[in-house]
Amino acid sequence: MLPFSYALRNLFRDPSRLIQTVGGSALVVLLLIAAVALNQGMDRVLSSSGSPNNVILVGKGSEESIERSEVKIAAESAAATSIYGIKTPLGVAAISGEIIYQAPIRTASGNAEPSLLRGVLEQALLVHTTVRLLEGTFPGPGEVMVGHLAHRKLGVGIEELGLGKKLYFGDSPFIISGRFSAPGTVLESEIWFDRNDLASLTQRDSLSAIVLRMKEANVEEAELFAFQRNDLELAAIREDRYYEKLSIFYQPIQIMTWVTAALVGAGAIFGGLNTLYAAFAARIKEMGTLQSIGYTRTALFISIIQESLLATLTGTLIAFFLAYLLLDGRTVPFSIGTFTLTLTPSVILAGLVTGILLGSLGTLPPALRCLLPSLPKALRSS
Repeated sequence: MLPFSYALRNLFRDPSRLIQTVGGSALVVLLLIAAVALNQGMDRVLSSSGSPNNVILVGKGSEESIERSEVKIAAESAAATSIYGIKTPLGVAAISGEIIYQAPIRTASGNAEPSLLRGVLEQALLVHTTVRLLEGTFPGPGEVMVGHLAHRKLGVGIEELGLGKKLYFGDSPFIISGRFSAPGTVLESEIWFDRNDLASLTQRDSLSAIVLRMKEANVEEAELFAFQRNDLELAAIREDRYYEKLSIFYQPIQIMTWVTAALVGAGAIFGGLNTLYAAFAARIKEMGTLQSIGYTRTALFISIIQESLLATLTGTLIAFFLAYLLLDGRTVPFSIGTFTLTLTPSVILAGLVTGILLGSLGTLPPALRCLLPSLPKALRSS
């Protein structure tokens, strides 16, 4: 076997090639880390947003979009008295009729961005159990309560959504009365209105959905109610399954993320292969000389792999450092909320495996081309 120092010295024989190899591997690994973190972050926030103990009653035919749903207001009281198994903390039925609406909201600085608005009454806190009031109070008439990450959805600094600040729906001003958190869910990016205010603003005389908190994770009682009350035209779906369907809806975006990362990564890989082909082609005679003094092709091949792994794993470490600085903890807004990029163990493992594969499998074609010529032919090469 050749000494490890031989592979280490060869790294610095051509500094430009070393920079290209390290930079290319860093780019590929960083892109893959970003793609995995993006897809995991979106999947995580959607899977965490729904509770198996919550059931949503929506208008029939609107099971895949609460925003399009219309439910008669009378259905709320009918469901509260007819569905068995609804939780009753402190004797109050955990049922919340809500209006969900997406519309541009303008801040005091004039910035306007589409946001998900939820018109609720105080009973909403009985069904959305992840919601915690950080400061202020629940919204009353003329007030709103903003999620902890709502400022990211609006594209403004968090100070613009402080207590007492104003938000505008069209020309109507609303005072921010409170701020809440709902860690890991899309709720944390929403803006909550008093239900009557949002009904007036959107000119609705109906609800978007009714959310029930059940004692057990089943939907049968709600389904039976929806089946028996044909006059209300309702459908029942468990909340976690509703968000599972949403994750399927966003799969094309996730696929495009992978495709984009693959295309850019492929360009970097092919560029790196060209560099390695040129570098190893100039070393065919060197490889032949080493064979002539007793080193086997296997030993030479291992040394070449060591050399390549040193370069690509250096690039991988640089990619991890850049990912920590640029990606970890960053929130990314999408249509119904925001999600956070996190360097989880699986993301780190994916990046590490990519770096190892780049240094091993990616080196095979140029290494074989360098070692395959017969010894006399290798020694005669210029």
